[in-house]
Amino acid sequence: MSVSGFARFWSMAAIVVCGIVLLGTSVLTQQRGGTVETDKVKPVNSGANPYRVVRDWAQLSSEGRPWGGSNGVAIDRDGRSVWAVDRCSPGTTPGCAATNANPVHLFDASGKEIRSFGGGMFVWPHGIHVDRDGNVWVADSRAEGNKGSAVIKFSPEGRVLMTIGKPGTAGNPPEALTDPVDLVTDPGNGDVYVTESHTDVTNPNLVGRISVFDRNGKFLRVIGKTGTGPGEFRTPHAIEIDSQGQLVVADRHNHRIQILTKDGKFVRELGDFGRISGIAIDSNDVIYTSDAESTERVHPGWLKGIRIGSLRDGKVTMFIPAHPTPNSPDGAMGEGIAIDAAGNLYTAEAQLRGVAKYVKN
Repeated sequence: MSVSGFARFWSMAAIVVCGIVLLGTSVLTQQRGGTVETDKVKPVNSGANPYRVVRDWAQLSSEGRPWGGSNGVAIDRDGRSVWAVDRCSPGTTPGCAATNANPVHLFDASGKEIRSFGGGMFVWPHGIHVDRDGNVWVADSRAEGNKGSAVIKFSPEGRVLMTIGKPGTAGNPPEALTDPVDLVTDPGNGDVYVTESHTDVTNPNLVGRISVFDRNGKFLRVIGKTGTGPGEFRTPHAIEIDSQGQLVVADRHNHRIQILTKDGKFVRELGDFGRISGIAIDSNDVIYTSDAESTERVHPGWLKGIRIGSLRDGKVTMFIPAHPTPNSPDGAMGEGIAIDAAGNLYTAEAQLRGVAKYVKN
């Protein structure tokens, strides 16, 4: 090979290596998460902890099987009973697609299972919500065969009342949804707000939005889009409505909470609550958030745990650390979170599986 040939070869090699490095850096940056603004927030890893934890609070007694991991937990209309979903089969790749196990469960105040249902209907049950009439809504955030990527509304007894989306098909409303993660219903008019999606954040076709339907399932509008700016989302992992009638969204991969009007107008963001997987809000607009994913790789300096504070000033006043576990130096923390009428907290445990209860001392 001539000298000029060698020069061209090494020049091309350098370009290829540089491209690979830049691509790898880009992917790692995307996986890490956060925004320019949230990267400026000093880690919040301390605060009062007036709670006593009860691990493995709820047992799946009706089917006598182990938990398959859980993401969703909600309080019944009675203020005491607890609803939760699980992924049916334990192991490294849990899921419900290949089983008829029931993934939707109701427990009494002692953790005893009252009933379960939904067998054979789900792929990857995720968020769960109880509406003003006591009906139970479950988001299925994966599609396989003719199941999943839909939201199903049940009566408290387990009768299917409505399906939003086309089961087994990921797409756009009004016909379909893309990997719905969570939902909330308006206590006033019954409108349904569904957060999407739970797909790989490095996917160039990533969906980040809130799809809105009326109480009868008629599509109304879309709020937001994929991105890091105000009113944009990357994995909107949980949604609630506060006392002011505003949408409160856990924009997990952007490491923030976003507050918007029901029409989608951006109000403000809160960055002190970490990489949020779940949120619950009480009648005084105190917000309870679960951070199940913060590690040095994806959120440097931040710890997993529950952060509690006021929506009014966005400041964290309490911090409950993660569960100690021999398999992870970072510990483990639930994803979904709920608060009952007595002030007790419940987390849906994806890693440790099951439901943990936090009793206020």
